[in-house]
Amino acid sequence: MCRLATPALTLALLLLASPADATAPAAPPAAAPAEAKATTGVVAGTVQVVAAGKAKADPSDVVVYLVGFEQPAPAGLPTLAQVNKQFAPRVLAITAGQKVNFPNRDGFFHNVFSLSKARRFDLGQFKKGGSKAKTFPRKGIVEVYCNIHPTMSATILVLPNRAHARTDAKGRFRIAGVPPGTWTAYAYSRKAKRPARVKGVTVKAGATTTLNGLSVKQDRQSFKHKNKYGEEYKKPSGRY
Repeated sequence: MCRLATPALTLALLLLASPADATAPAAPPAAAPAEAKATTGVVAGTVQVVAAGKAKADPSDVVVYLVGFEQPAPAGLPTLAQVNKQFAPRVLAITAGQKVNFPNRDGFFHNVFSLSKARRFDLGQFKKGGSKAKTFPRKGIVEVYCNIHPTMSATILVLPNRAHARTDAKGRFRIAGVPPGTWTAYAYSRKAKRPARVKGVTVKAGATTTLNGLSVKQDRQSFKHKNKYGEEYKKPSGRY
């Protein structure tokens, strides 16, 4: 006759069982981490730059950007420096609402000004180590000059969103974080009278759109300009 085991006997049997005999209850499966769903896409490709009828070996410093949507300005303070009597970089792409820093890294005075409709300003003269900043609230093209040195010029592209990138020495670019949709792409060079354009660039979330149809013709020969008073530049003297 079989007797039912008492609770005490059951506990004793469990304590006497060897580890090999005991089977631990299966742990519940760990919850799989939630996969981040891509909500934006990438636009990447190459740009060709043509000058004097020939493709340039170095098609860098072309800004590729997308239009058709707006985004808030990112954090950070872009810089347009004054170095060796030049602006560096020569072209700077920002988002409307960003502030730009203008440090003087030369051993003499500079003046930074613009008469462009998108943003007129005059930072006055300041010496080495000095720096001034300006906010650019409206989109457009801003031509920047120095009132002391006529050879100094740069362009600030104030764009409606953050979807822009600069080409490398092989003409390659990559723009991440692009919202899904169909947009228009531009390729801008300071040495071109007008940017190249490609319409109907479709972007899908989690995918890369390849864009290789941009060709820029560099046909701008001169950046000559007058000073902030609308007069011809005078020959600088002394340490200037």
